[in-house]
Amino acid sequence: MADENEALGSLLEYVKAEQRVCPMPVRWNELWEMLPGRQRRGSSWEPPPPLILAAWWDTPSFFKMERLAEHITYAHAHGVLAAVDRFLRALPESEWAHLSEFLTKPAE
Repeated sequence: MADENEALGSLLEYVKAEQRVCPMPVRWNELWEMLPGRQRRGSSWEPPPPLILAAWWDTPSFFKMERLAEHITYAHAHGVLAAVDRFLRALPESEWAHLSEFLTKPAE
């Protein structure tokens, strides 16, 4: 169990390094689809979906980072942390959103 908790902590640190916020939308959705037991609960989902599509520009970076951490913690609790770890660490830096990209919102 200690090794699993260390792996969880290590991955949570990794995804925050280099000013990372979350994977880009397509990749983040791929990650969410890797999570077992996804199901509708009323009008929402368990675990909640990634903050993409309309939520991408309207959601502050902090909430995106929190949602990604929630997905990683969910993966840990459901036995797929190793696969999620491999997926996230294999993403090239260009497939990550970074804090600097959210400092200014594009013109509408």
